[in-house]
Amino acid sequence: MDSNLRNHWDKVYAARDEDALTWFEQVPEQSVALIARYGGLAGGVLDIGGGASRLPDALLDQGYGDVTVLDLSDAALKVSRDRLGARAGQVAWVVGSVTEFVPGRVFGLWHDRAVFHFLVEAEDRLAYLRAMDRALAVDGHAIIATFAEDGPEACSSLPVRRYSSDGLVAEVEAALPGHFRRVEAARHVHITPKGNRQPFQITVLAKG
Repeated sequence: MDSNLRNHWDKVYAARDEDALTWFEQVPEQSVALIARYGGLAGGVLDIGGGASRLPDALLDQGYGDVTVLDLSDAALKVSRDRLGARAGQVAWVVGSVTEFVPGRVFGLWHDRAVFHFLVEAEDRLAYLRAMDRALAVDGHAIIATFAEDGPEACSSLPVRRYSSDGLVAEVEAALPGHFRRVEAARHVHITPKGNRQPFQITVLAKG
C-alpha cells in the first residue's frame, strides 16, 4: 500500500467535516438508483473508494444485506462507521488500495463514484481493471463515474485523468478485450457544498 497516498487521504478527511468535502452528497440518489437497476438485492455490492460516503447508509435503508466498502483511508471509513453506529456491523469494511485488492469472493456489482480518475499511471489503471474483473461475477455490472472531459483537472491537490464514456470503454477494452460491454452512459453535474459545478461521466459495464 502507498503510505504517502494513504496519509494524504487521512489528512484530507481529518481536515474537514464530512459535509464540507467537495464530493459530499446528503443522499446519493443517482448511485442508489443505478445500483437498484443493475444490482438488485442479491449478489453483493462492492463500493470502491467509499470513504465517508453515505451510500452504505442508503443501501442498508433500502434493504441491502451484502455491502462491502473499500477505501485506502481508515480515517475515512471511521467516519462512516461512527455515523452508522450499531448498523456498521452490517457492512464489511476493507482498508486498502484498489490497485492491490485481491477479492476473496465475487460480487454482483462494482460501484466507483470517483476513484478511477485518480489513477494517472497506466500500470495502476491496469491493476484496477484486473481487480474489477476478478471481483465481478459473470453477468455482474460495474458502475464507474469519473470527471468528464470538461470536469476538474485536479481534486484534493491530486491530478486526475478526465474521460468521456467512449474513452473509458476504450481503456477497459484495451486492458480486458471482450470482457465487458457498455450498457448505459450518462452525464451528471455534481454541485459541491460551496456551489461549484463538477461534470461527471457515468458508464455502466456488463461483464460477460
